Amino acid sequence: MKMLLEFKNVNYFYQTKENEINALDGVNFSIEHESFTSLVGPSGCGKTTILSLTAGLLTPSSGEILLDDKPIEKNDSRIGYMFQRDHLFEWRTIWQNIILGLELQKMKKDPKKLAFAEELLKKYDLYNFKNKKPRQLSGGMRQRVALIRTLVLEPALLLLDEPFSALDFQTRLKVCDDVYEIIKSEKKTALLVTHDISEALSMSDKVIILTKRPASVKTEIKLPFTEASPLAKREDKEFGNYFDMIWRNLT
Repeated sequence: MKMLLEFKNVNYFYQTKENEINALDGVNFSIEHESFTSLVGPSGCGKTTILSLTAGLLTPSSGEILLDDKPIEKNDSRIGYMFQRDHLFEWRTIWQNIILGLELQKMKKDPKKLAFAEELLKKYDLYNFKNKKPRQLSGGMRQRVALIRTLVLEPALLLLDEPFSALDFQTRLKVCDDVYEIIKSEKKTALLVTHDISEALSMSDKVIILTKRPASVKTEIKLPFTEASPLAKREDKEFGNYFDMIWRNLT
């Protein structure tokens, strides 16, 4: 299977007023096309640093990061990023939020891109809300809007930085299902950072477990679950065993 993303012996250091901090120590992993991978590890170990390096927001101190066999570039347009908050602009309509990325990339008049944006809104039951403001939508609907805004730019890789953490538990379960369905339906590759082991298990094909800082890859666990929804996977008889396996590797 051809790999989309490859980390090759990546190290990252940053400077504080007092000293130099070693955040990543020889990180190696790869992610297949159209797969869903989660990164878990101790708090503060460098998970978000890995996402920032992948997005081209930071540059490795050494090592190499490849996307489709080509080096990651600064603010790489091949990569979409979903943050912990949806970052929708309250003064803009849902449609205006959806096409924000197109505006920033000078493509807001591109008929193919606009047609694709409309198609996504219709496909995921948001078209009737296109002229509403974000405050008129539920938390789950807002996250769907944020994901569609990212998908409109047709990135090769989606980075998800704890995008469900601001939601209550019941909404979180529903939105996990929604986001998973959209990503699979659009045949996208995703890398999720989460502190929630159950969330990682229910959404992923593979879980990468990091050591404490300076982070390296402790182990990778490929999951056997079928192409069921995240909620259905939580009911699989093997779910608890894999939860315990990940928990033991984190402690």
